[in-house]
Amino acid sequence: MPVHPQAQALADQVGQSFDITTGNLDEIRRTLDEGARLGPRPDIAVVKDLEIPGPAGPIPVRVYRPTPQGELPVLVYFHGGGWAICNLETHDATCRQLANGAGCAVVSVDYRLAPEHRFPDGAEDCYAALAWVAQNAAAIGADPRRIAIGGDSAGGNLTAVVALMARDRRGARLCHQLMIYPVTDYAFDTPSYAQNAQGPLLTRDTMRAFWKLYLRSEADGLDPYASPLRAKDLAGLPPAHVITAEYDPLRDEGEAYGKRLAAAGVPTVVRRYDGMVHGFLGFTEVVDCARDAMADVVRELQRGFASAG
Repeated sequence: MPVHPQAQALADQVGQSFDITTGNLDEIRRTLDEGARLGPRPDIAVVKDLEIPGPAGPIPVRVYRPTPQGELPVLVYFHGGGWAICNLETHDATCRQLANGAGCAVVSVDYRLAPEHRFPDGAEDCYAALAWVAQNAAAIGADPRRIAIGGDSAGGNLTAVVALMARDRRGARLCHQLMIYPVTDYAFDTPSYAQNAQGPLLTRDTMRAFWKLYLRSEADGLDPYASPLRAKDLAGLPPAHVITAEYDPLRDEGEAYGKRLAAAGVPTVVRRYDGMVHGFLGFTEVVDCARDAMADVVRELQRGFASAG
């Protein structure tokens, strides 16, 4: 199907707001933060900002709870933004929706950004946040037996990477991993990259620029903790939900990662949203399909929590 009119309108409206190939990085960060603070935010019972220990100093996190009392399952969330832009504010509404919808606590992680902090700094911050949640679940009213991780775009990449780290390092046991149009490989050679090289919304040149900011060298792109699709073995990872968008350069690598997970024996759901563009899930106010996708995310999260309960 063609690009959905609502998705095209979204791309036309916000496509230039994070184009780091033409804009100043600091200005883009500031614009996104200011715009997010002005946007609508669903009501939620508890929002609390904390700082937790990290490998290079404190990591800011934001804890959301749909109810002030009781022990809840918990989702540790890693925001998107090419490892270089976005923050707790830009993904505040999404985290509120996830917490309210799934009936879980959400811990949103403000990991270090590139290029000030290149690979693997952001990933190590995200892993440290997961480890802290697992070890301090009681402090936020969370159940350490029901921990999920998730994220969108670069945050989907970090989700896949942190799941690999947790397995490899014998860390926290996870019941679910949510990857929303994830980056999974340092390559630009898939059919979806050719078909959607000029967008809408996310372009091949923008992704090249994000990768250039994130990696210390080309060799880092071969590391499975940067490109999880290159991991030799995906067995033993938590059940996965992978979301892709039809008109997204990242579509094929996300679906390829889902296929490899399934082939490794990991229970995996892969859903492509036809007519949609990269970033659509963050706009449930204006894109009908985003609301459908959010409902799917909530159902899969609840299924993952129930399986671990």
